[in-house]
Amino acid sequence: MNGRTIVYLLGLVAVALFSWGLARTTGAPVAGRADSRDGADILARVEGREITRAEIEEAAGAQFMQLRKQMYDLTEQSLQRTIDGALLDAAAEKQGLDRDAFLALLVDSNPPAPSEAQIDSVYEQFKSQINQPRENVAPQIEAFLVNQARQTRYDSLLKALRAEYEVTNYLEPPRLEVAATGPATGPDDAPVTIVEFSDFECPFCLRIHPTLQRVMSEYEGDVRLVFRQFPLTNIHPRAQKAAEASLCAHEQGRFWDMHDALFADPSNLGVPALKERAGTLGLDVAAFDQCLDSSEKAAVVAADLQAGRRLGVSGTPALYINGRQLQGAQPYDVIARVIDDELRRAGT
Repeated sequence: MNGRTIVYLLGLVAVALFSWGLARTTGAPVAGRADSRDGADILARVEGREITRAEIEEAAGAQFMQLRKQMYDLTEQSLQRTIDGALLDAAAEKQGLDRDAFLALLVDSNPPAPSEAQIDSVYEQFKSQINQPRENVAPQIEAFLVNQARQTRYDSLLKALRAEYEVTNYLEPPRLEVAATGPATGPDDAPVTIVEFSDFECPFCLRIHPTLQRVMSEYEGDVRLVFRQFPLTNIHPRAQKAAEASLCAHEQGRFWDMHDALFADPSNLGVPALKERAGTLGLDVAAFDQCLDSSEKAAVVAADLQAGRRLGVSGTPALYINGRQLQGAQPYDVIARVIDDELRRAGT
């Protein structure tokens, strides 16, 4: 059995285990314990009324999503480790070696000795935590640096093997159905859609703002970004009117200009400042002021809030990348990893 066959079988086994795990965590039907009609799992009947799985999952959608994501993360981590092992075995077999001998040759042999400057650098960086003279801890620092060099070699080896050998991951991530309605940038037919629930007064939304700008630049043509409102008015009292202001600007085709202007100075979101921004951006000020003063966009904001709560959003920012949930101000690498995976799955 060659390495590619092993990876293929591992993928099938992982999918089976993941499906079994979901059945266990979400109470999926077991033979003889539930009924099914027209594809809907019936979990109970009360005086003729059928209670279906869809009804239960809708009532507790956020909790089910958390369970699915935890199960997926655990399965995915274990799958990746197993795939790594299969790659190493395939490469070792090609060299006529077992895995341990292969790693000893390419990873463990002749590790570079750390320089005194490298030891000094680590010591100075952690001196306040170490609280010992350099000479007492130099051997431990040297061992740490040697192990770090081995890990770098190991990671580089696996990266090269993934490029050399065919690896197909059949594990499907958990997704939610998220309506991509609202102001958007990027092509309508992009293979990846990011729906962001955000709050203009939220410091974490401000932190992810340049990250998403980088995403849209580096994945130009492949990603569509949709903005949905989620003002946390209990802690951000000016976020509601800022949300309405962005939608009033959207009426004039200038949502993203207002979006960027609001994040440029999130400490200044009072109504007079919002109207001043409209003038600075060259909007029709009279129409903007009438829109903002009448609160005509409040219903749109309320609809976005309700949609977010149904998805389990409780804080901002909340991202849904083709329905895959990322909570909080995630770094670029985390977001890019999900986008790359989605592009791979789409064959792009």
